[in-house]
Amino acid sequence: MSYIPRLKEHYKQNVMQALMDEYKYKSIMQVPKLLKITVNQGVGKATQDKKLVDVAAGEISLITGQKPVQTMSRKAISNFKLRENMPIGVKVTLRGERMYEFLDRLITVALPRVRDFRGISDNSFDGRGNYTLGITEQIIFPEIDLDKINKISGMDITFVTTANTDGEAFSLLKELGLPFKNQKN
Repeated sequence: MSYIPRLKEHYKQNVMQALMDEYKYKSIMQVPKLLKITVNQGVGKATQDKKLVDVAAGEISLITGQKPVQTMSRKAISNFKLRENMPIGVKVTLRGERMYEFLDRLITVALPRVRDFRGISDNSFDGRGNYTLGITEQIIFPEIDLDKINKISGMDITFVTTANTDGEAFSLLKELGLPFKNQKN
């Protein structure tokens, strides 16, 4: 018997039925699902110190359990001392079991560790059913050792869904357990 993540099981047993009842879908295949989660961290000071990208890559791989890819600059900007194809960040795309495991750890462990946490904003949807969450400190994840951190940096976490509207995506993410501040209709 293979391992099935807790949130994937929850999605199949509870979330799908709740969304079927709410939106009156004719087929179970119409129910929106989470396709992938992208974790992106830009390193602004990478133009001065190339090692910062490697440090960010190590942190992202600890947090997600997957090796990140370096993101390169597209064009040169002389005011920022930035040249074309210079590494300026790292990103990871999570799918399948790792995606559900990361989402579970984000909801149950990392977000409650945010100082003065009252829920996440519900107005970061892009109009096509995707949601982006900005994290200001990477130290909310328990995998990061506080003694080895020399600079606190943030990251963006994007949830890509198959939902057609923001309302459907909001309902999906709310049912999966993301703690939103306000109720959106």
